[in-house]
Amino acid sequence: MATKTAKATELEIETPQGPARAHLHRVKEPVAALLLGHGAGGGVGAPDLVAAAEAAGAARVDVALVEQPYRVAGKRSPVPAPRLDEGWIAVVEHLRDGELADLPLVVGGRSAGARVACRTAAESGAVAVLCLAFPLHPPGRPEKSRQAELDAVQVPTLVVQGERDQFGMPAGGSNRRIVTVAGNHGLKSDLEAVAAAVAGWLPSVVGEG
Repeated sequence: MATKTAKATELEIETPQGPARAHLHRVKEPVAALLLGHGAGGGVGAPDLVAAAEAAGAARVDVALVEQPYRVAGKRSPVPAPRLDEGWIAVVEHLRDGELADLPLVVGGRSAGARVACRTAAESGAVAVLCLAFPLHPPGRPEKSRQAELDAVQVPTLVVQGERDQFGMPAGGSNRRIVTVAGNHGLKSDLEAVAAAVAGWLPSVVGEG
């Protein structure tokens, strides 16, 4: 397992949707920064997010685990996509201009957070996108595909997907790598494989300093 990152600094960041919260893990002499959002009903303590953050820290990448405003307000159900995107962009802009200034920025998240990162990748100025358990379609509804959200991303993208994910398996592409690991949508079965996928990919998109 990757080396654990240092204790996080919590930042409350104002957005048009209310306050968001960023859990910022800093490293010495960072070569890049990684912003990760949570899933629809979960938080930033999800095991795959933690594994990815630890792998990034070991690769000398600062990490911000971002809580959307609805979660900070104590709500479980997410707001509509445009409001999620608006809150996320406000956090990205704050960190990009402040604590994480002058660092190449990778954006991503798990499940719904991955969708937000894909939809806003261009506006974020991201050099790459990391998707953990991208929800290709609602369970049992392959006709409701969200592949277009992935296809619209113009920068290198890594998708780490459980081989039995009930939300489907995204297609690869010229700038998109799909890494399949054991387990389902929760990505809890083999966290070392999740961390290894992230650790193996990050240097290819941000360099090694």
